[in-house]
This record gives sequence, structure tokens and C-alpha cells, in this order.
Amino acid sequence: MRQIVLDTETTGLEPSQGHRIIEIGCVELITRRPTDNHFHFYLQPDREIDEGAIAVHGITNEFLRDKPRFKDIAEQFLEFVRGAELVIHNAAFDIGFLNHELALLEAGYPRLEEICSVMDTLLLARRLHPGQRNSLDALCRRYGIDNSQRELHGALLDARILADVYLAMTGGQVTLGLEVDGQAGGGPMAQTAIRRLPADRPRLKVVRADAAETAAHQAWLEQLDKAAGGPCLWRQLEEAGGNDD
Repeated sequence: MRQIVLDTETTGLEPSQGHRIIEIGCVELITRRPTDNHFHFYLQPDREIDEGAIAVHGITNEFLRDKPRFKDIAEQFLEFVRGAELVIHNAAFDIGFLNHELALLEAGYPRLEEICSVMDTLLLARRLHPGQRNSLDALCRRYGIDNSQRELHGALLDARILADVYLAMTGGQVTLGLEVDGQAGGGPMAQTAIRRLPADRPRLKVVRADAAETAAHQAWLEQLDKAAGGPCLWRQLEEAGGNDD
């Protein structure tokens, strides 16, 4: 399963008022694991950025003056996301802007919903945490995700943070933890020696779940299914016959 966690930054709030995308950031998940594959561009919008927007993301017109335009990267972007599930926080905003940009090109490009499915993590968070704040920062605090680098909004940074939040919300691994201070293989697990058990060690007793425990387990899986919008990983393993122990 290929998922693309996506975020954009814009000149303002409404594409109907002529506002444009100025940054696109995407990170790839394959079977719920982050890869090194990402898509990221700053874009020249050919218009002024609202002061309120600059206060949010810190991107200025001067910075964007020599950047490519959306038309220059449109085909590359569509190729990157085609066939994937897009994971977006407040998807209506980003999808609305992206479809607007595609329509402006008058090149017959499809709407994103025609080539991708969409998972809105804001709607998911509202189902999981009704009546609570469900901004990306609030979800980071709730799930213990480090967002200390997020002094300003940035599309690629926010996409990476959202990937961690999404995996935490849907019961998956949050981060791989394979790199510390730029060195692969760091962390306490990398320094722990493997201890081999003696050959004459007695076999462990297998204790099977009783009826009440099995029922509670099934109820929990149903909650995971609802949160994931489909069969959770445990269900998929059961169906494949890989969860017999």
C-alpha cells in the first residue's frame, strides 16, 4: 500500500480570490513505513503573498522570485501521487488549491480525486477525539510527537510530522528510529548485544485467551478498523494466515 502524506503553503486562504500555492511537500509511506522518497518544491505564484500568510509560514515574495511555477512541476507532481492514497490534514483546503492550480493550466489534467484516494486526518481526529482540539500541534502533544522544529509552518516539515501523527492515530509505528545524530544504526537498541538462550532452556507454557479476552480483543480490532477506514494490519495478517500464534 502506497500513501503520500501531503501539505501545501499558499499566498492566502481562498483560491477563488486568486490565491496560489507557493510550497508543496510530500513524503511517501509504503505499507505504513516511511521511505526516503519525497517531493518538495517552492513555487513562484506570480502575485503578492498576504501579510497574514507570511506570518504563518515565513515565505516571502523575494525568496520565491527565482522559483519554478506550478506549470513547471505539474506533470512531475501528478506522476508522484498517481494511484496513491493522499493523507492530508484538512484535505478540503489542500485538494481545493491543487485542483484549482491544475484547472488554471487548461491542459486537461485530472482532478486529484480521479487518480488518488484521500484520507483526511482532521476528520479522523474529530471522530477519535470529539470535542477536543485537533490541530496538528494539538495532535502532536496528544500523541507525543516531537514538533519542536515547527516554529513556522512549512509544507515538507509538516508532511513529515503529519506522517508520524497519522501512524500514531491509526495504531502503527510512529518513527523508525534508525538514525541518531546523522548516523544510521544509532540508539540504545543498536548497542545492545544479542544474548543467546541456553539450549536446555525449558519450553514456555502457552496460555490461550479465554472467551472474554477474545471478545475484548475483537472489540478493540473493530475500533482499529474504524480508525483506519478499513481492515487494520492485524486483520490483514489474520486473513493471510500469518497471525496464528
